[in-house]
Amino acid sequence: MKTLLTVISFIALNAACASQRPNILYIFTDDQSYRSVSAYEGAHDWVKTPNIDALAKSGMRFKTCYTGASCQMSRSMMLTGRLQHAIKSFDISNYPGCDYDPKVQPFWPANFRKHGYKTACIGKWHLGADVGHGRDWDHSVIWDRMGKKNGSAYYYNTQVRYNGGERVPLGGYSTDRYTELAVDYIQNKSKADEKPWFLWLCYGGVHGPYTEADRHKEMYADAPP
Repeated sequence: MKTLLTVISFIALNAACASQRPNILYIFTDDQSYRSVSAYEGAHDWVKTPNIDALAKSGMRFKTCYTGASCQMSRSMMLTGRLQHAIKSFDISNYPGCDYDPKVQPFWPANFRKHGYKTACIGKWHLGADVGHGRDWDHSVIWDRMGKKNGSAYYYNTQVRYNGGERVPLGGYSTDRYTELAVDYIQNKSKADEKPWFLWLCYGGVHGPYTEADRHKEMYADAPP
């Protein structure tokens, strides 16, 4: 995985002979099994994921690329390019507070900043009290459960931190609100200058406790409980 992420970073940061480096939107869905994406063989027959399927049809699917199965470990692995047992200084003994030393184990979005990208993180964080604003991210709106196991609502009317500041209420359904914040960033905030941007957009709705939006409650009437 480390090699794969290194190659991806190299391609993005050195877009060969291109007059403008590409903007990058990295969408991460927490805890989502391949069996819950209908574009993959082996998916449950009741799964309906038309938007993800459209991305898969027009892009690339990885069938043998693995990460930690859930939550913190999956995100920490993707942000470091290391298997969970090899991530230096990452301490989850104080779950869900967690700690890590960015000097010992940096997250690779910081490299995008060093090479002239604007970086942004929107959505679920849950990787420690240090959200990396100003080091890894130029813009951040993150949910961190207030650093406590039951410190904040999960999916409706939760609380988020804007740019490393104090936690404030975020009304509505979190998946919808994260999307709105991402669209606003792409259409408005990212255009403050000519720099290319990298946006890490993290959804947590696939993680338990499962709380679907009202409009989706009838979509999976055939799904097992």
